[in-house]
Amino acid sequence: MLNTDFFKRVVIDTHKMAWTGSPAEGVSRKPLAREQQETGHATSIVRYAKGAKFNHHPHPLGEEILVLAGVFSDETGDYPAGSYIRNPPGSGHAPYSVEGCTLFVKLHQFAEHDLAQFVIDSHQAVWQENADGVKVLPLHSFELEQVALVKWPAQLQLPTHQHIGGEEVLVLSGGFKDELGDYSEGTWIRSPHLSQHTPYTERDTLLWVKTGHLWAA
Repeated sequence: MLNTDFFKRVVIDTHKMAWTGSPAEGVSRKPLAREQQETGHATSIVRYAKGAKFNHHPHPLGEEILVLAGVFSDETGDYPAGSYIRNPPGSGHAPYSVEGCTLFVKLHQFAEHDLAQFVIDSHQAVWQENADGVKVLPLHSFELEQVALVKWPAQLQLPTHQHIGGEEVLVLSGGFKDELGDYSEGTWIRSPHLSQHTPYTERDTLLWVKTGHLWAA
């Protein structure tokens, strides 16, 4: 088991991690949280070499993917960088990449009745902007869980806020700071239920953010 105590805060600079192998030739991973070696709850950075593929396999409690680089493919289509993919409980596929790709992948973490299956191209979608210049692209909402891409402008000071149901962040570009640390591109942060902080930016920053999903260990 790896980082499966959701009451504990976790911060990982994924750029400093070594790649490890997987059951598929040409597919390597950086495990961030894992319940078991090849089954159950898992959060990882995954890299497909050119021409790498996985055999068809099921996702009993769903799969959530953000394509970070390259083009990811399966029998339903081709998904370039910036694509957000949700494959619900009971789905399955045979993924591959012709040119190679890098993904942020979350497995076995859907609510039982969260059955929406869809793909969002973040480069084509309409972002929402508030008065502070913060831009938000909502990706998914189910019960208390919220998933979004968030763009913070440089020199932004956010108010102190609490994470009801926790918060999970992957820094996609730029970076931010708070009273607990400094988080550059590639940093993964998981903050537990009722944690709080006061973040600010020195440069333009893009984040993947999920909230409301970390209620119990």
